This record gives sequence, C-alpha cells and structure tokens, in this order.
Amino acid sequence: MKVVTVVGARPQFVKMAPVSRVLRGYFDEIVIHTGQHYDYEMNRVFFEQLNIPEPDYYLGVGSGTHGYQTGEMLKRIEGVLVKEKPDLVLVYGDTNSTLAGALAAVKLHIKVAHVEAGLRSFDRRMPEEVNRVLTDHVSDYLFAPTETAVKNLHNEGIKEGVYLTGDVMYDALLYNIEIARKNSKILKELGLRPKSYLLATVHRAENTDDKDRLESIVSAFVESGEEIVFPVHPRTVKFLRVYGLYEGLERADNVILTKPVGYLDMLMLEKNAKKILTDSGGVQKEAYFLKVPCITLRERTEWVETVEDGWNVLVGADKEKILRAVREFEPSGETYTYKFGDGRASEKIAEVIKNVDR
Repeated sequence: MKVVTVVGARPQFVKMAPVSRVLRGYFDEIVIHTGQHYDYEMNRVFFEQLNIPEPDYYLGVGSGTHGYQTGEMLKRIEGVLVKEKPDLVLVYGDTNSTLAGALAAVKLHIKVAHVEAGLRSFDRRMPEEVNRVLTDHVSDYLFAPTETAVKNLHNEGIKEGVYLTGDVMYDALLYNIEIARKNSKILKELGLRPKSYLLATVHRAENTDDKDRLESIVSAFVESGEEIVFPVHPRTVKFLRVYGLYEGLERADNVILTKPVGYLDMLMLEKNAKKILTDSGGVQKEAYFLKVPCITLRERTEWVETVEDGWNVLVGADKEKILRAVREFEPSGETYTYKFGDGRASEKIAEVIKNVDR
C-alpha cells in the first residue's frame, strides 16, 4: 500500500514524525514537502532532529497570499499524485498545505485522511479555521485528538470515518523529551536558569498583521519586568520592522530575541519556563503536557481542554490582561485530565489505515 504524506510547516513535521515511524513499518510512504515554511531554521533542522526521512518531493512554493500559496500547492501536489498513484493521502493540521493536499487528492478520487480533525475555534476570520473545516468535510478518515473534536464533527453531520485516537503531538513529546534533556544546550547558550524566565512566541496573522495588536503585545513584553525569551518567526520579524517595533524590542533589557529554534531546544525552553505566552496551538498543548502555565494571546482557542483544566488563560492582545496574567495567573494544579490520549495515537492511526479499502 502506498501512502502520500503532505507537510509544509514546522508543526506538521512534529506531528508527522511519530506517525511516519509507525507507518513505515507497514506501508510505502512518499513525503511531499510543499515548502510553505522555506527558512532553514523553520524546517530542515526539524527533519534532522526528529529523524524524519528526507522528503521525496520538495515543491518550493514559499510565501505569498493565501490564494497564491494554496493554488500553487494544489497544482504541484496534483502532479505528484498523478505520477505516484497512492492509495491514500495523509494531511495534518490546518495550514494551506493541509487544504491543498486534501483538495488535490479528493479531485483525483484518492482517499484522504486528516490527522487532527475536528478542531474548531468557531472564528471563520482565521484562515486556519477555514482550512480545517473544508479539509474535514472532504476527508474519508478523520483522526480526532480529543472527545471535543469528535463532538464538533458530529455537530456538523460528520459521523462516518471518525476515530478518537488521541494527539500525535503528545506521542512526539513523550518520545523526544528525554532526548531533548540530554542533547539540548539552549539554556546554557542563552544564559538561562530553569524557571527564571518567560517564553514567548507570536506568529498568527491576527496578531502579526494588525499593528495595534502587535504593538500592544510587544509593549506588554517590555513592561512586564520579567526576562522573556522570544524566538521570532520570520513573518513576525517582517511586521515588527514594518511597524517600527523591532528596534524597541532589541533595546529592551528584559527581552532576549533569538531566531526560531529547533524542536528539541523548544521543548527545553518550554519545560523550564515559568510561564509561556503564545498564539500557537501546538505550544499551548506542549505547555499543558509539560504542566507549564500558558497565557494565550488570542480570544479563542481550539484546545479548550487546556483552558477547562485551568492551565491556559485567554488574554487576546490586551496589554493590561497580558500583564495581569504574567503577574497573577497560576493554575491550581489540581485538574489534569489527560484528555489528549495515552501517547499511542500514531499506532491507532496506523491500525485504521491498514484496513483502508484499495
């Protein structure tokens, strides 16, 4: 059986790693890398650290508008699928690569499997929300990470082909956390002591593309009085410079700006942070897995379980709310429900795929 996996952005490499390890024990896997993230630190280092096989096809689409990116990916992925004739196309998450892979497959009458199906922020202004809803509605196999995700699918009339598997990012973290502890030198390189700093990431378009929101977030970082480690996404650097905010961050005594870091270094920064400030869905989950308080720079989250259990608080881009959460937010630590599975999501996904009708 031949499975084509479509990835293009760094969170997808993390999700792909544990699934690919299991899949290759049963199937012929062909990997298409769309090139949605084209910066070295944003992708190649992930393949090396996570021991993911080199992509069979690198499409090199790069950045651009949503229409351009999705259209170019759709065209180029279709060419590969026509050539390879797979039995199944596997897509991950909610990026333009996800939607393009799913559309290319379904138009060629190839079965589609969606890992991380059923997530909803219920905010259609987010491109990620549109991508995940459309992908779910054309998929044949929907691998839901949580019971909430299953319920969301059922509410939209999707009941066939839905499987509650748990979260593959939990699989990845369990596999890699000890490797990270032994091999990462990031704390030493940045001169950090465990639990002495906050970790921040900002990359969502709702924050980066809006000057007022980005300025409010940056002001909160500078005024927090806390040491903040801030690995800066290339997209975020671009807008910080456009809005004239980058130089102020550089001058701030309490903010350590770095390039994006690899997965193992990121795990160590997350594990040893006092608190995490982020607009990333993946980082919210990893904070929860590692039992680190998370302050989410969004008004809504797909990962409602992290909020329900009290480990995550939503503050949007409101400076005062951010500063208050930095000072005051502390999970009780009493609620931790393990709603993301048992670390065997990848095996459950492979079991389903083994029974795919060809």
